[in-house]
Amino acid sequence: MSKSNSTTPVSQIMNKVLIFVNPDTTAHQVAKMMTEGGISAVFIKKEDDFVGIVTDRDFATKVAVNKLSFDVPVKNIMSSPILTVDHKDSISTAAKLMGSKKIRKLGVTDNGKIVGILRAIDFVKYHEN
Repeated sequence: MSKSNSTTPVSQIMNKVLIFVNPDTTAHQVAKMMTEGGISAVFIKKEDDFVGIVTDRDFATKVAVNKLSFDVPVKNIMSSPILTVDHKDSISTAAKLMGSKKIRKLGVTDNGKIVGILRAIDFVKYHEN
């Protein structure tokens, strides 16, 4: 039975572990964190606000293609604003948004605050069960 039209809320499959850095952190530092942590995205936080996200794709499309220095601050390569869904939204709604925007990661919010990340791999893991 297919779960593609599931009304399961994204809170059931999202990753609750949030890694964040300040906007002046270098691309090298973030790349090292991502590699050592086995993660593919880091949120950028300025004071109490999430202002962007840096993904493995940003390294390929912004750093590598443009031959940027790894000393570049992540504020120069982050994707902003962060596209989000509410934690109560269905995974079907989230999948449609990700498909229409051609992205693989979404911030998940609760009362406007980011509380998790939804990655394409989370859908794969959900459908394995």
